[in-house]
Amino acid sequence: MSRDVLVIGEALVDIVHREAGRIEETPGGSPANVALALARLGDEPLLLTQLGEDPRGRAVRAWLAASGVDVLVAGAERTSTASAQLGPDGSARYEFDLSWTLDGVDPESVVGEHPGIVHVGSVAALLHPGADVVRSLLEALRPDALISYDPNIRPALVPDRAQALRDVEALVAASDVVKASDEDLGWLYPGEDPLEVAQRLQRSGPAIVVVTRGGDGADAVTAAGVVRVGGHRVDVVDTVGAGDTFMAALIHSLRDAGLSGAASREALRGVDEELVRAMLAFGAAAAAVTVSRPGADPPRLDEVAGPSEGVSPAGSRMPPLPMHDARP
Repeated sequence: MSRDVLVIGEALVDIVHREAGRIEETPGGSPANVALALARLGDEPLLLTQLGEDPRGRAVRAWLAASGVDVLVAGAERTSTASAQLGPDGSARYEFDLSWTLDGVDPESVVGEHPGIVHVGSVAALLHPGADVVRSLLEALRPDALISYDPNIRPALVPDRAQALRDVEALVAASDVVKASDEDLGWLYPGEDPLEVAQRLQRSGPAIVVVTRGGDGADAVTAAGVVRVGGHRVDVVDTVGAGDTFMAALIHSLRDAGLSGAASREALRGVDEELVRAMLAFGAAAAAVTVSRPGADPPRLDEVAGPSEGVSPAGSRMPPLPMHDARP
């Protein structure tokens, strides 16, 4: 069987503490959010994750299935949780109760899915021992697939910054597309300009490194230079899942442009500015929908595609947005 996209990483329950002491439990986890957003955009993702056989695990499975995400599950004693404290501006600060081992995963069965794109990120890429399994899977899958990576750093789970930096840089060098927030890069490289860091990381291996800047838009670094798009003006409810939606939109755009599988690796390195700008614009439009409503609730394609946004539906090449500019 051949899959569009394989996403590897944590799925968990977000326990969100809102105003007036109100607490909500919703399924989440950065890679799971990416898989969900991909399915809503019309792709066919498979999520390799770890869940318990408990009410929270069943809730996560049902949430994913409702949007069309297939799941390969490694067992766990209980389903992991992330407690999010929301700030006045809708930003979230997390505390985790999480284990990540991927016990019992058969690498041959995962490789046998033949995905065109493999995405990994966040806790799954850095929390051992599961991160070691992830690294082995990426090495086995890379000869046939493009690799995308989002560090999505969770400082509460990274006691050793130096080791995390080594792990992140190794994953970046093995990836074809990398997306990182300016906050991620600020934590990894304190005091350095995020764009300069992205340019250095791009030279280490990836064809494209994207830096997201929240409401200020995003930059993409390629061998040809830097492309920037602005953010969308929107009433922010919270930012949960916004970066994951942006990541999914980038992956969707790659597939929409016919860039999937290792055979397209060289074409990706020569990607033109027009397509890069369109990819960023689509990501910004999709993320703007997510921040306009509570929780990790990414949009379906018809919520972001249309003439008013300047983004074409799947199956057609996305044109650039004239309101955005490029930098050399």
